[in-house]
Formats: sequence, C-alpha cells, structure tokens
Amino acid sequence: MHDISQRVRYAFDAKARDIGVTRQQWRTLFLLSRMDGPTQSEVAEILEVERITLTRMIDRLADAGLVERRADPSDRRVWRLHITTKAGGIVDQLTEIGRSVEQTYMSAISPQEATLLFELLGRIRESMRAEEGNASTSPKKVLS
Repeated sequence: MHDISQRVRYAFDAKARDIGVTRQQWRTLFLLSRMDGPTQSEVAEILEVERITLTRMIDRLADAGLVERRADPSDRRVWRLHITTKAGGIVDQLTEIGRSVEQTYMSAISPQEATLLFELLGRIRESMRAEEGNASTSPKKVLS
C-alpha cells in the first residue's frame, strides 16, 4: 500500500508541478473547497499538521490570493478560511490531474474490481480509525 501511495503521489506531483503549489498547499486547497469556512485549528487537525505550520502555509496562500481569512461573526477571536475564485480554478485543474492519474493506474483492473478495491480499502481505513480511537482512550500501562 505504501509503494502504491508513494507512486501515485509522485505521478500527481509531477503533473501538478506546473501549477506552482506544494503538496501540502493543494491538500489544503482541496479541503477548503469542500468545507465552508473551517478554522485554522480544524484544518490543521484534519490535515494532521502543526497549527504553526498551517499558519505559515495559509499566510503564503493568502499572499498568493488563493485563500482569505474572514472573521467569525459569532467570535471575533476566530478566523474562518475560505478559498478565493482564483483558487477555484486551481482546484479544478488539480481535480482533473487527480482523475487522470487515477484513470491511468486503475486501467489495470476492471470497474467491478475497482469498486471492490475501494470498498475493501474503505473497510481497512475504518478499522484503522477505530483502532486509533481505542488506542487513544485506553488506559496507559505502567511498567512495574
């Protein structure tokens, strides 16, 4: 799974290089295109990055005119993140690149096999999430 994931990322990155965004930036743009005004903390948690790392990245994306921070109407201490119209075009390009890479690699199997693969991988992901949840809530053992 690691090898396949790495090869897909490399193929995507090679095709996306001309757009001029890093992998973390396009992951952030994808996420923001699918969420309505999350906070930086929410985005950092979902992307599993440190908040300061995300803050720097959002600063660069904002400077490039791809993301804007808007004050939360109910809490002036909170900033909500939104992609701009300019970023929407980039997300569309990245989505098309993703489709192209997926079609290339998935052409090795039938549509029925692809459906089964996605189902099985989804079950593995859910099992992993459940295990991670159990690990974080189970008591820690102390060495005696």
